[in-house]
Amino acid sequence: MSQDEMPKIDPKRRRARGALSNHASRYEPVREEVTDGWDIEEERRSFVTEVSEESPRSVITRNQSPDISFDRSLNPYRGCEHGCVYCFARPTHAYLGLSPGLDFESKLVARPKAAEVLERELSKKSYRAEVMAIGTNTDPYQPIERRYRIMRATLEVLERFNHPVAIVTKGTLIERDIDILARMAEKGLAQVGISLTTMDAGLSRAMEPRCPVPARRVEMIRKLSAAGVPVRVMLAPVVPGLSDHEVEALLTAGGEAGAKAASWVMLRLPREVAPLFEEWLKEAFPQRAAKVMARVREMHGGEVYAADWGKRMRGEGVYAEMVAQRFEAARKRLGLASDLPALRTDLFAVPLARDGQLALF
Repeated sequence: MSQDEMPKIDPKRRRARGALSNHASRYEPVREEVTDGWDIEEERRSFVTEVSEESPRSVITRNQSPDISFDRSLNPYRGCEHGCVYCFARPTHAYLGLSPGLDFESKLVARPKAAEVLERELSKKSYRAEVMAIGTNTDPYQPIERRYRIMRATLEVLERFNHPVAIVTKGTLIERDIDILARMAEKGLAQVGISLTTMDAGLSRAMEPRCPVPARRVEMIRKLSAAGVPVRVMLAPVVPGLSDHEVEALLTAGGEAGAKAASWVMLRLPREVAPLFEEWLKEAFPQRAAKVMARVREMHGGEVYAADWGKRMRGEGVYAEMVAQRFEAARKRLGLASDLPALRTDLFAVPLARDGQLALF
């Protein structure tokens, strides 16, 4: 059975979820549909969020991509309950034998000992500090952080080591940690990127069903900025035909709330994200679906996605260039920088143990 032939899940079961289906990952060669021969409809429960736990030996992920400005990152969670249908991280769930569809937003993995493992890694004599990026894959302040508090513990470790950190989030739970972030920011050790996709609450609820509404995210920018934490407003992603007309409005909202810098990323549809997004688009915006996908293909040489470095984040062609020019003109007019000031790495030091002895690692 092809993916297009797979039945969609009953809308009642996937209420407040982003994906419409739960197709098997690309690593599962066999897909099957089982029936017992009965035609009686059966009431089935909604998809509830399930959380499993893992204890990794390392929590620092390294990368050498020329498209991004950091060489290391940390992810407290796998999967994300925010359920953004466009999320480029969805394909990572395939590595767990789970679907990038509804599994990605309902079957999560937490790393409760992440802070403990991080402390061991930072204490190694060979370790050299550079900016630690958090939230580059899945959101560290998604709803389950309220229970697990992994980010709070992680920030406490980074603060003790005077280690620089750059966080990206849509989650209001970051406000809980403003005390730590403000102290680190005062030393030049912390900055935050807040993702704004649209100011239309209805569109936001459709695309990113469990995220804070746009106005609430603007308030996050205001609170962080007031506490002295440098904030970058991130138009991520700009969605052709749905949110592209809001570039100027989003930058204005972020700037007025106190953001000092701005950046943008075009909609990216790698691997399983493309069919999931197109499936959602046809149901949510059937009259616009063809136009949106035509714009997407226009930017990638006729394909829905091209992974080439230097092109995958923005696309190319007349339309992509037009969005880039509009963004730059609005950014400069509003006095927003293209990036936040570099964070300090020279303050990094392994702290003394609580008994006053030097750390052993």
